[in-house]
Amino acid sequence: MGKCSSCGEWDSLELQAQTQSTSTPNAAANFAATVGQFGDAAQAIKILEIDAPKIGRMSTGIQELDRVLGGGLVQGSVVLVGGDPGIGKSTLMMQAAIGAAREGNRVLYATSEESAYQCKLRAERLLEVEEVGENGLDSLFVLADTDLARITTQVMELRPQFLVVDSIQMVYRSDIESAPGSVSQIRRCCLELVYLARHLQMPIMIVGHVTKDGQLAGPRLLEHLVDVVLNFEGDRHYALRGLRGAKNRFGTTLEIGLFEMGQNGLQEVVDATAFLDPDAPPRAGAVVCPAMHGSRSLLIEVQALVTQGTIGQARRRASGLDGNRFTMLTAVLEQHAGLKLADQDIYVSTVGGLKLTEPAVDLALCLAMIGAYNNEVLRKGVCAIGEVGLGGELRTVPQIEQRVAQARRRGYSKILVPITQVEVAGQNAVGVASIADLWDLFEKIKYSSAPETRLSDGEKEGRIKCA
Repeated sequence: MGKCSSCGEWDSLELQAQTQSTSTPNAAANFAATVGQFGDAAQAIKILEIDAPKIGRMSTGIQELDRVLGGGLVQGSVVLVGGDPGIGKSTLMMQAAIGAAREGNRVLYATSEESAYQCKLRAERLLEVEEVGENGLDSLFVLADTDLARITTQVMELRPQFLVVDSIQMVYRSDIESAPGSVSQIRRCCLELVYLARHLQMPIMIVGHVTKDGQLAGPRLLEHLVDVVLNFEGDRHYALRGLRGAKNRFGTTLEIGLFEMGQNGLQEVVDATAFLDPDAPPRAGAVVCPAMHGSRSLLIEVQALVTQGTIGQARRRASGLDGNRFTMLTAVLEQHAGLKLADQDIYVSTVGGLKLTEPAVDLALCLAMIGAYNNEVLRKGVCAIGEVGLGGELRTVPQIEQRVAQARRRGYSKILVPITQVEVAGQNAVGVASIADLWDLFEKIKYSSAPETRLSDGEKEGRIKCA
């Protein structure tokens, strides 16, 4: 024992874990071995006898990310982050790893898509923005590997408090006879990471790819296995990024984290109202709406463009808004407001790239389409909140007090709200009963003549010199 049979030396043997490819009938046995490795025997107990410990959370050092997570990473949880290519998933993960390491946690960043040197270059670029040097990064480790067995071995040796896997589609198990990214590989690797997180009480963040339809690639079971599913949204042509929670077992899914993609990484955006230009002249078809994203109220500008089209081939395009609801509101305006839109091409969008899905934006969208149809401009300081029903009536919206307070804080003096919530909204609130009332109301809140938006010769010359 302990003697090499080839060279005759003593104590020269090293233990190496080697996995062998198995056939499909033995996959169930391998799955059971994985469960038995990290899972302990459980016993049924009464629900009244269960001790509910306080959930321990770990801060990532990014307030917007912690907000979406519900206060931070929960010990033993698995978080899946998905998004389009180039949206900034790896940058967000590296910033979270750096932030957690500076909080005094040992962090392991396992990358299967980049080399360790590329990860260091990204970290140096992010550190250059923060101008704090490399202090606090002694506990941040990088592992460039695609074999999940070797990643697990490093985890068991280092015992980190936080693990990042980028990405789940590139890691594999050698005992499964399928290529990385296949359904069986993704299911098995994700399941093993879930058991690893439960066994070590360690939070794990996993990066996932998406399909061309925007859905997470792989089996639908992947989203059921993890505890939190985050969607990193935005357009690569816009600087604003939104992080939404599609599933969260430890908090709400109504929160949204806002980031701005800059030359040196993602910067947190505390208030998206900063993307509204306060000096911009009023325009036809532009209305501001206080939209709720979780516990925050954000002032988002809704724009509409109505142009002459062809009967039977009119186009309807929505960017950042619910296309089905936009089509419904178009029919409501034709039926109850008297607009002739059958031969009109209509395009609607939101400013900054944020997506608005709540019904409270209906009134602002209808006002924008009416203004664009008549080429009339609303006065400065007017915003709208309200849900529109199929009968043209205005319905109440939740959290009206917070929406109105945010609008007043930003200088909006006339706020259109459902007539049933005028008293709750307080002063400067204008009640709207139905879409049919918008015609008379529009005459009171519009400019008597559209303001001049063209630049003078002096302004043009100054901008040319500046350029």
